[in-house]
Amino acid sequence: MIMSGDSLIFEIKRNSLDDGPGIRTVIFFKGCPLSCPWCQNPEGRRPRVDISFDRKKCIGCKTCIKVCKKSALDRHPQYFIEREKCDLCFECADNCPTGALARVGRHIPVQEIVDSVVRDIPFFNTSGGGVTLSGGEATLFMPYASSLLQALKLNGVSTLLETCGHFDFDAFDELMYPWLDAIYYDLKILDPEWHRKICGVPNDRILANFERLHARALKGGVPVLPRIPLVPRLTAVKPNLRALAAYLKKHRVKKLSLLPYNPLWQDKMIMVGMPSAYEQAGWMPERDIKLCRSFFKRFELV
Repeated sequence: MIMSGDSLIFEIKRNSLDDGPGIRTVIFFKGCPLSCPWCQNPEGRRPRVDISFDRKKCIGCKTCIKVCKKSALDRHPQYFIEREKCDLCFECADNCPTGALARVGRHIPVQEIVDSVVRDIPFFNTSGGGVTLSGGEATLFMPYASSLLQALKLNGVSTLLETCGHFDFDAFDELMYPWLDAIYYDLKILDPEWHRKICGVPNDRILANFERLHARALKGGVPVLPRIPLVPRLTAVKPNLRALAAYLKKHRVKKLSLLPYNPLWQDKMIMVGMPSAYEQAGWMPERDIKLCRSFFKRFELV
């Protein structure tokens, strides 16, 4: 956890229908303790300001190359930006006429976000929506997230957290839990060694935090919805699905969400200069999704 009040936000998405009930505004935090190779938001993985290059927007005017004092831009390499030379001065992005080069991540004062969000309260109230903290991982920035959640609750806004679950429970319990209305909790891989190898960290803290939060939910606490990403050859394999189903049944989970694989993250990896360690070009076939669902017949799938 980053204990300062600062944070990095890389996107604020309004009118979302995919990150909780109703119409929602999603605040995407930059930085994550996991390194899942299929990450849907790779631009949110590193907890620092980045620069991205979208080749589809580039018109080849070479304005950026002319203003770069470090000679860090080259039209021929795959990633365009030689990041070992780039000092993140952002002169190229500031002068790019099409937005092909762009800053990724900035600190936004809490009040600025709140002022933007409150305009949509009528839509939240009509649809049963609200604000979702996503990422990256919002729990990396608990003091900031806490201030934001409290300000939203003072304005009557419903709040939801999407989390990977890798956080200090006591700090979370004090700083974030009291101001949440719902938690979407990702469970990816149950085997600890496989989880460490694929996601970069052990899963003991993730499972322990889930069990504590779910036990509270069973007694009337903040609802917790476990979500399982279905990633071919990594999470969507029979031993893992079977183990997750048994684990959830053991802990009296009745409702969960399955998230079919989405390949659109791969273009974003190139934009932020991150090589991919996982290749799966296409969408998940419906027959494979049905097979994955068959392991969870006893659960309510949402």
